Amino acid sequence: MYGKYKNVEIVKPGGLELKDRLVGVQRVTKVTKGGRAFGFSAIVVVGDENGVVGHGLGKSKEVATAIAKAIEDAKKNLVRIPLNKGTLPHEQKGKYGGARVYIQPASQGTGVIAGGAVRAVLEAVGVHDVLSKSQGSSNPHNVVKATFDALLQLRGAQTVANQRGISLEKVFKG
Repeated sequence: MYGKYKNVEIVKPGGLELKDRLVGVQRVTKVTKGGRAFGFSAIVVVGDENGVVGHGLGKSKEVATAIAKAIEDAKKNLVRIPLNKGTLPHEQKGKYGGARVYIQPASQGTGVIAGGAVRAVLEAVGVHDVLSKSQGSSNPHNVVKATFDALLQLRGAQTVANQRGISLEKVFKG
């Protein structure tokens, strides 16, 4: 699922205190010969609010079952995101389908300035201070995936130092 990203650390859910956030539930209708068949689709974000997050989709004839399936799916797709004192290491853009998301670190005390699906993902990661803008499509499925695209491209200072083959001091002081 995260094959195109270089520095993704996949996390196992065992031993983590995961909290789930429901992003959205859609009622889906399928028209058949006997009438309309209703189903539900739920998108959920789970995270430990300390850098580990995942998202999942569940579908069922009942809302509760769809949410439970989405949570199980999200637990299978957990990744670690680099954080820097309650905010992001640097600004980043992400896109998926028609949705585009821009996230930017903010000074302490700013809070999470984000809407809807982006807010759910950032709060599940454990970001406390961030500025964001969601552009293009407002479809929650695509906005969540665009936010994940941006988060998975983030690199911490240690990662940058390792990739460049220089010390951590030299990354900051040039």
